Amino acid sequence: MDALEPALPDSLRAARPGGFRALPDESPMDMAVQSLSAAPDTHGRGRVPLTEPAMIALRRLAVIGSACLLTGYGAYEMNRVLNSMGVSTLGVVLLVLFVLLFQWIALAFTSAVGGFVSLLRQGGMGLGVSREGPLPALSTRTALLMPTYNESPGRVMAGLRAMYDSLAATGRLEAFDFFILSDTTNPDIWVEEEAAFLALRDATGGHGRIFYRRRPVNTERKAGNIAEWVRRFGGAYPQMVTLDADSLMAGEAVVRIAAAMERHPGVALIQTLPEIVNGTTLFARMQQFAGRVYGPLIAHGIAWWHGAEGNYWGHNAIIRTRAFAEQAGLPHLPGRKPFGGHILSHDFVEAALMRRGGWAIHMVPGLAGSYEESPPSLTDIAIRDRRWCQGNLQHAKVVSARGLHWVSRMHMLMGIGSYVTSPMWLVFLLAGILISLQSRFEKPEYFGDTKSLYPHWPHVDPEQAKYVFIGTMAILLAPKLMAYVALLFDRASRQGCGGAARAAASIVVETLIGGLVAPVAMLIQTSGVLSILMGQDSGWNAQRRDDGGTPFGDIVRSYWRYTLFGLVLGGCAWTVSIPLFLWMTPVLLGLAFAIPLAALTGSRAVGQAFRRAGLLLIPEETAPPDILRRAAAAVAALPPAPPAGDGAHLLLADPVLMAAHRAMLPPPRRRGDPINPDLLVGLVKLEEGTARDAAIRSLTRGEKAAILASREGLDRLRGLA
Repeated sequence: MDALEPALPDSLRAARPGGFRALPDESPMDMAVQSLSAAPDTHGRGRVPLTEPAMIALRRLAVIGSACLLTGYGAYEMNRVLNSMGVSTLGVVLLVLFVLLFQWIALAFTSAVGGFVSLLRQGGMGLGVSREGPLPALSTRTALLMPTYNESPGRVMAGLRAMYDSLAATGRLEAFDFFILSDTTNPDIWVEEEAAFLALRDATGGHGRIFYRRRPVNTERKAGNIAEWVRRFGGAYPQMVTLDADSLMAGEAVVRIAAAMERHPGVALIQTLPEIVNGTTLFARMQQFAGRVYGPLIAHGIAWWHGAEGNYWGHNAIIRTRAFAEQAGLPHLPGRKPFGGHILSHDFVEAALMRRGGWAIHMVPGLAGSYEESPPSLTDIAIRDRRWCQGNLQHAKVVSARGLHWVSRMHMLMGIGSYVTSPMWLVFLLAGILISLQSRFEKPEYFGDTKSLYPHWPHVDPEQAKYVFIGTMAILLAPKLMAYVALLFDRASRQGCGGAARAAASIVVETLIGGLVAPVAMLIQTSGVLSILMGQDSGWNAQRRDDGGTPFGDIVRSYWRYTLFGLVLGGCAWTVSIPLFLWMTPVLLGLAFAIPLAALTGSRAVGQAFRRAGLLLIPEETAPPDILRRAAAAVAALPPAPPAGDGAHLLLADPVLMAAHRAMLPPPRRRGDPINPDLLVGLVKLEEGTARDAAIRSLTRGEKAAILASREGLDRLRGLA
């Protein structure tokens, strides 16, 4: 027994007689690493899940076949535009790029049509999940997993408190346990996490229901965090709900998807549609408005034709633990980073492997009560996107894995395409300028090598080009119109968005500002793709979730190159052709004003001005549901955060926290285990006779983390004056 264990109060001993326990008894579950080249073991499960919707093949034929027909027609019309000049290398390049890009928006359009039909028919629930009515009884236990990495502990625990209370209100709390799975590397945040965990237990009385574990080594990031929990505790929980640090799920929603898993033993995963909430900056408000208005249409569409071959977005989903352990052990990819190593975008791959093993993967977009938050600015979303880009490009090494369902392969290809299309759009624009330049300066061949009474006038057909442009824009914007029509049929959502007129005005505002931001985002993603191809790893940084503004000087330093590129591009277009310049004006404006756009969209004041004007409203802010009110109240009740960098002093000042901290430490190092050099250096710095404050300040982050993770280090720290 630790020397400080008697200092633990009764409240900390309540979890189990004989001492404080931050974790329950382990219930190991084997989780083998899967092979991408060997045939999977389906354990006798059939190729077609029992929950596959009827006539799913016809749905897929309608969506994909219609997209192919649209693409073929678009290619024919674009070829008519270009072939008036005859065949040229630039013309072929432009046509190929057009086909690749057009099929992307054509598939989004035809999928949205399916979503529109599903929405109007009130579909999209699936698996017998009901949005209303009595809550079902539960017969199994489910774990709610909250991975966290250097996040604000107060905000994380406030969200958990809201979900705990919401589940308690359903009367089904006894079926759920909560796990805080920390991968935090900042030692000061780590100590704050422990203090917040103890406070959450005390506030809820959930000593035997709320658990905390910190991994000293962040092997394989979030995927490794979840897998480690499965291997240690998965045997006690048939289901697990995966969350993100900004996730919120209403108790009713969790109960309903847990009951659906009990009713359908062949289902491995049920993905909900998280709605974006709590946005305050203009950028975040645009994101949440777009997600709330267009998101259901898109999600209903993909659920309509994906069927039991759905996808996983990494959070706000419930997973059958046995299926995950049996099929989702991720292998390391061959080669060096950024393409080799552990898989970053693990969620797509885990869903594909479970489906490969005969399990069904479903989405229920019509279920309310699932929420997340958006990064507050273009800069923050670019940082997150850089990591996602690397993870999705890694899927090039996974998409050919043996035994994958063709829809799962399509998920990965679409994930890769979501980033590769940005450099393709850029090349498409540049090729258009070069073709215009060629048509202006190249000496025309009026008769060529054949005898002809009439000359061949080489030019790009501007009238035909205009029709192609109009048709492309119509297909691109049609899903927004369909989403607006669907909104008009939903009285509560329509009123929550400020009424029909304000909702329409908000769509116009979001479309115009989003159109200006799009070229900047295109260049950001293009630079991300190029840096990855050159071998640069994205790393793993904590995401900024507050709405604190970025200093204007930092914005200028980050975005001046996009402004310069826009000015140069505009100058080239003007020199080549004034009609070309006018055609490219939306792109050029977005690039030329990249700096003020980034500043204004990342501004909280501007975002709140739009809210006061009744624009970009969503129902979740005009009439917040219970879970959001609970979370807001929990955040408001948070005590002031301790001074930054004060984790060691916080432990030394609070004997109860120190005792709990020591009780949660991993076992001491055994003979033969690797030596931690940070610990050795830290112990030297804490030699007797050194002033405590000075010694703590002398520690690096790694040394401080090693000291706080060592009983010897804590004893030496406590012994300093």
